Amino acid sequence: MIMGPPRHLELLGATDAQTVPWPVPFADGIETLLNLRGQRTVVLASGDPFWFGAGAVLARHLAAEEWTALPGPSCFSLAAARLGWALERTTCLGLHAAPLGRLRPHLAPGAQLIVTLRDGAAVGDLAAYLASAGFGPSVLHVMEALGGPREHITHQAADDDASPAYAHPVCAAIEVQGPGPALPCVPGLPDELFAHDGQITKRPVRALTLSALAPVPGESLWDIGGGSGSIAIEWLRAHRDMRATSIEADAGRAARIAQNAAAMGVDHLNIVHGTAPGALEGLEPPNAVFVGGGLGPALLDRLTALPAGTRLIANAVTLEAEALLTQAQAAHGGDLLRIALSQDAPLGRKRGWRASYPIVQWSVTL
Repeated sequence: MIMGPPRHLELLGATDAQTVPWPVPFADGIETLLNLRGQRTVVLASGDPFWFGAGAVLARHLAAEEWTALPGPSCFSLAAARLGWALERTTCLGLHAAPLGRLRPHLAPGAQLIVTLRDGAAVGDLAAYLASAGFGPSVLHVMEALGGPREHITHQAADDDASPAYAHPVCAAIEVQGPGPALPCVPGLPDELFAHDGQITKRPVRALTLSALAPVPGESLWDIGGGSGSIAIEWLRAHRDMRATSIEADAGRAARIAQNAAAMGVDHLNIVHGTAPGALEGLEPPNAVFVGGGLGPALLDRLTALPAGTRLIANAVTLEAEALLTQAQAAHGGDLLRIALSQDAPLGRKRGWRASYPIVQWSVTL
């Protein structure tokens, strides 16, 4: 028995084996495969099935003794070999089933990327995305049917209006060029990168808050009172395995958080439209919690009952919220930090310091 996408089965030529086309979407074929238990079955997949491929998905459904993988060169390896690129210095992304916005954190002049794409038409979408982000001069090396008899490589600029039609399977290598803004690697992105209505943790305070949250790869965050989503978005940018849930009571702001997350390449941010503490029920327990809005006694009681080891950071601007944090620190320990920032501003014909409202930050490991 042989299962695989129709284009893989076509490459087999004449065979005495029974063939079963793998359906779309991919998940629909898993039950069919599992029903073949007890029969010798081969699943055809492109290149290395454990690099943005089907391998890990299938392995989760099968016992270790039920399968053997015979990987071939991945399209990433083949593309790097054609271009002479050092693969360990090249960013490789699977965009065949993911939004192009996931490119955004990696776009900086001089960067090299190799990405898988859904089909030939997606090359045009990729070029348009790069141009819209300010990286139109980027060089695209479009590679069709790598490693096969139909292999063909085309070189073009992303903003080239004469883009030809491409055939699946296809991937693209990108040499990033252009004046578009690159996103900084450290916490504290410029405020203007986020759409907001004024409810945003400003850049200097955000950098201090993320330092206190201390994200570690694979951890989960609750961002309560998401506002623009800036804290959760920067948490997710810290590492590809981070998880975050942003809780926001205002529907318009919740929608804006989703837009900001997609624009920053972290569309996997989980957004809950609701009010804490009620909206927290049923959520995965976090490793860290940030409270940027909605602070009150009921919420603090709920959060301080989280498992030991949870890191809790809360920012307060009003005197009432500051009093709550002072009481919480007395009861549960931790540190209080008062953040007082001033910005230069016109003062008559000269300049002076304009002070922002001071912020009190409570940080504690429960």
